[in-house]
Amino acid sequence: MATIEWQDVDHAALKVNQLSIIVLSILAFVFNAPLLVAQVAFVLGIGVLVKRPGFLPAYKHVLKPAGLIKPDILKDNAEPHLFSQAIGFAVLAAGAWALYAGATGLGWGLVWLVVALASLNAFGGFCVGCAIYYWLVRLNVPGFAKQPPAGVLPGMKPRNSRG
Repeated sequence: MATIEWQDVDHAALKVNQLSIIVLSILAFVFNAPLLVAQVAFVLGIGVLVKRPGFLPAYKHVLKPAGLIKPDILKDNAEPHLFSQAIGFAVLAAGAWALYAGATGLGWGLVWLVVALASLNAFGGFCVGCAIYYWLVRLNVPGFAKQPPAGVLPGMKPRNSRG
């Protein structure tokens, strides 16, 4: 059964994560650097394991203390964002593997898919991975239990500022 219990989620940290993925992935493409793709995937994978945005240290220890980015605390669920990050990890890892295997079209296509989806989230406020998470809740898939915040279209950024 889906649960209704929201947490404070800092969407500024999520945005730094998305922008880091976008910038680093584009740089990897421009400089034809499959290793950078693998490194971004690795950071996302570690983030999934520790249940935090992969690029949280850049936000927490550099950008936020310098006053370059202010917290954006919203009532939300962390789990759909972690699920989305896991999807990004898997797709970038597959992209890196394809690049190393010589399937450059497939590899860069997967990288650009992640760039497009991270951009939709960072600039449009819609998280495709989050929407998939909430669809899996509706289908009663085990392990998927959180409901979207009240009045929020599944996948959209909540508007209920708490910070």
